[in-house]
Amino acid sequence: MKRTVLITGCSSGIGEALAHNFLNAGWTVYATARKTDALHNLTSLGAHPIAMNLMDEASVTAAVGQVLDGANHIDMLINNAGYGAMGPMAEMPVDELRRQYQANLFGQMAVTQAVVPSMIDKGSGHIINIGSVSGILPTPFSGAYASSKAAFHAVSDTLRLELAPFGISVVTVQPGGIASQFSANAEAQLKETTRNLNYYAASMEAIVKRTRISQESAMPLDQFAGKLTAILLKDTIPPVIRLGTHSTLLPFLQKWIPTRRRDAILMKKFKLK
Repeated sequence: MKRTVLITGCSSGIGEALAHNFLNAGWTVYATARKTDALHNLTSLGAHPIAMNLMDEASVTAAVGQVLDGANHIDMLINNAGYGAMGPMAEMPVDELRRQYQANLFGQMAVTQAVVPSMIDKGSGHIINIGSVSGILPTPFSGAYASSKAAFHAVSDTLRLELAPFGISVVTVQPGGIASQFSANAEAQLKETTRNLNYYAASMEAIVKRTRISQESAMPLDQFAGKLTAILLKDTIPPVIRLGTHSTLLPFLQKWIPTRRRDAILMKKFKLK
């Protein structure tokens, strides 16, 4: 029986690249996006397009039901969809903070909870949660995004323990800088995430810099997706995977650099005097 993978957020970037690789590996691929028109390239290669909106729990439930109707089982779920909301926490509109958590945590959990029963019935399965090294070392103006990923890491760690008795493995992927549309999408959101700026109006240049920083010397997307796919196709997958630019440096800084020294470095970099 062909193995089946459900990948969220496949309209571009990591999700699209992973879908390509799993198709090439002979898997049945169900790829999601808010609008299936965005999945045309993957559909032409044999992927099954599924409309899913993480902001709408009914949409998530219907989408997973559609996959199970067609495949009867899901061997692997890759929770990849999400985005980055950037801006100072003290002036971040609370509704934008809620949207960030809905997309990066609550929506992912809705997908997971919809998929888990079928994996428990089968007695096996893999859940791959795409987090971020930003969730390990938050930086100025990334508090909403970083905290949503830190929460996702914590949930992923908990699920790994809770689902192990049912034969389900849970893996947390913590990418560093990957060449993608992440920064462009984050910058496009600034009109909303910084609409209440007052005390930080003079920091707008640094805020924009933060949205773009992940693309500095970023690992090529194909290289990242190729390495990650190779790991995910192994019989034994490590519980935490770090790939991409600074994916090991940032955790090192968080662990070994004294807090005051680290704060001074980050405040200087983002011109917080």
